[in-house]
Amino acid sequence: MQFLMFAASLQQNSVNKKLINLAAKLTKNAGHEADLADFNEFDLPLYNADIQNQGFPSNVTHFITRMQKAKGLIISSPEYNFSMPGTLKNLIDWVSRVSPMPWQKQNILLLSASPSLVGGNRGLWCTRIPLECCGALVYPDMFSLASANQAFADDGQLHDAQLQTRLTNTLNGFFSLVEKLST
Repeated sequence: MQFLMFAASLQQNSVNKKLINLAAKLTKNAGHEADLADFNEFDLPLYNADIQNQGFPSNVTHFITRMQKAKGLIISSPEYNFSMPGTLKNLIDWVSRVSPMPWQKQNILLLSASPSLVGGNRGLWCTRIPLECCGALVYPDMFSLASANQAFADDGQLHDAQLQTRLTNTLNGFFSLVEKLST
């Protein structure tokens, strides 16, 4: 199965990029294909109905095409002010304006990494709401990596073996559910 994966961060050395890179490696190790995207590929103007009335920006259709090729979407998102980044919300909003609803029945796993002790978890709860309201099937388990600025070894793995196992198990649980839903 193929999964579209990206970190919803524009920062070059983002801990969420490190986490999504690790998740992509684990995805491949589990025998699946990782379509690892850079969030900059989906750069969009702020949602504006006047722009939409002139036609959707090409990055909206580019994102939808890649999302629909995949069996699921894995997003690693930072937490900004107890919520999701505005850039991710903007992508969700643009995509939600296309008919039929592209988010409908999309399988999504949410991850986060943060230097904080909460690991970005509060932002993931805020991210679930618009996705689920648009009809996406957001996996019940989420993975939040606290103290992420100190969590990664030089090889990209997690220092903490228990956290590495938990991430692997979360991914495998998501893959299993997606496989069941695909039959």
